[in-house]
Amino acid sequence: MVYLWVILLILVNALCLVLVLFALPGNWLIVILTCLFAWWQEGVFSIYTLIVIAVLATLGELFEFFGGMGGARKAGAQWWGSFGALGGAISGAVLGTFLIPILFFGTLIGACVGAGIGAWLFELAAGRQMKESARSGLGAGIGELLGITIKITLGFAIWAIIAVAAFWP
Repeated sequence: MVYLWVILLILVNALCLVLVLFALPGNWLIVILTCLFAWWQEGVFSIYTLIVIAVLATLGELFEFFGGMGGARKAGAQWWGSFGALGGAISGAVLGTFLIPILFFGTLIGACVGAGIGAWLFELAAGRQMKESARSGLGAGIGELLGITIKITLGFAIWAIIAVAAFWP
């Protein structure tokens, strides 16, 4: 009977992984559900497995959160441009989800474009030249895309670790 519950957990975790594609905390839902399952069915997952998936989920959030900021800084943005990238990514993801009705891609495009526009506008407002501001905006958009990609990749790793650990003695 435990194996039936484990298979159900793995399937529900796969659904949670899809939420990551919509900029929702799917990785954390996977971690929480797995920890609750480990509490309910003692001995299925070790404490080390739970720690590893929590660390990976934290890293995923950090990469996504600071992706646009890091890309903007790498492209030469000042701190204002980096904060503009952060705010632009958040607002762009929300707007993109509703304005671009293509599953996953609306949120992704919105976050990347929002990060770029936010960095570009904040750099212009800080007195930077158009070319420098545009370069910072492009770097922010690329950095945001990289951060989201890393978060999704870590989500797949978390899911795979749980799937293997559930059946590994």
